[in-house]
Amino acid sequence: MTSPPRLIGVLGGMGPAATVDFLAKVVARTPAERDQDHVPLIVYDVPQIPPRAAAIRAGSDAPLAPMLAGIQMLNKAGVEAITIPCNTAHHWYAQLQAATGAPIIHIADAVLEALREKPVRRIGLAATRGTIMARIYHERLEPAGCEVIVPEEPTQTCVDQAIDAVKASDFVSAKTAAEQLVERLRNAGAERVLLACTELPVALAGSVALPHCLDATDALACATVAFSQGSKLPNSGARRDPSPAGFQQSLSS
Repeated sequence: MTSPPRLIGVLGGMGPAATVDFLAKVVARTPAERDQDHVPLIVYDVPQIPPRAAAIRAGSDAPLAPMLAGIQMLNKAGVEAITIPCNTAHHWYAQLQAATGAPIIHIADAVLEALREKPVRRIGLAATRGTIMARIYHERLEPAGCEVIVPEEPTQTCVDQAIDAVKASDFVSAKTAAEQLVERLRNAGAERVLLACTELPVALAGSVALPHCLDATDALACATVAFSQGSKLPNSGARRDPSPAGFQQSLSS
């Protein structure tokens, strides 16, 4: 008899459109023939959590207490794992994980798993200034043999503009800025551009630039579905060797 899918908690609201995009991708990535086959989710969607990137740059932990409040509510709901569809929030991953017995699926581990399926040697990092400063992706991708290309200032300005436009529901401006940042990172030598802010896939919805990108939100959605259906966490060797040597071998194959 097949086990029922595991209950997943979502620490969302960072920002609202990004959370909705993540939920839609979980549904789209779930192999289901009926309602009951889908991933059961408890969603904590509270946008009043202070800005994460600004806090990192200021050396502040202002977002941590509100995020811990969300974790506490998800714990009370009995979730079996937690996902956070906000890359920058993972700066506080250790503190958040310490507050729950449920594993938190790390978005960068999900990206690393996706790169094992389609390896690249040079990846452009489209992320908030806080994510870049915290080295959330550097710490995982560089030991695995993947060169991380950080945006130069004009390109980072495009990243900022795209993110801010999505948060303001100005999707036309968001798309223009996001397509510019993808073009700039590709011109800088990136084989693919990692959309490492969950607003960026929203900005690029329907864009011709998407085939040149790796969507961290989609990677997290895939890892969420897999865990709910019984797989191990993406960094626990469920499908392939997660070590740097294993990744480097896949890069050279």
